[in-house]
Amino acid sequence: MNLDTVKARQLAPLTTPNGLPDAAIRDISAALTTLLADVFTLYLKTKNFHWHMSGPHFRDYHLMLDDQSEQIFAMTDDVAERARKIGGMTLRSLGQAARLSRLDDNDADYVTPEDMLAELRDDNLRLVGFLRATHTLCDDYGDVATASLIENWIDAGERRAWFLFESGRRETRR
Repeated sequence: MNLDTVKARQLAPLTTPNGLPDAAIRDISAALTTLLADVFTLYLKTKNFHWHMSGPHFRDYHLMLDDQSEQIFAMTDDVAERARKIGGMTLRSLGQAARLSRLDDNDADYVTPEDMLAELRDDNLRLVGFLRATHTLCDDYGDVATASLIENWIDAGERRAWFLFESGRRETRR
């Protein structure tokens, strides 16, 4: 191989062959990258609340948030790899994730268990909304593989929100 061929290969753009148009690759990978930033934010917030949980329901909440954080973290690789699989790029740093995330951090010194559960419930529901919007985008471009993955993530997010809602409800007598 001559020097010109080596240089051409080094400068070649990273492209992944697929049947999606360039606009779909651009738009879907951008949406997935933003989703990935949201997922990392939700993961860290869930772990934060897991680590700082207290009160009479400590064990139950602590274990539930640990389970939920594992589920959320498991999404990260699938989201990023899907963006790459269709030919796009994804997150490169925590700084980029912080700039893109649509979910708020919570680094307060103390948050009540009830407020932790409510905040995580709302964040999971917001993530579900972002996932639905991305699903619509995938439908518009005919990207059924990404849409199929998103359907499972929506179901998991709704389940997390349901558990958080039921765990945070106060008992009322009828």
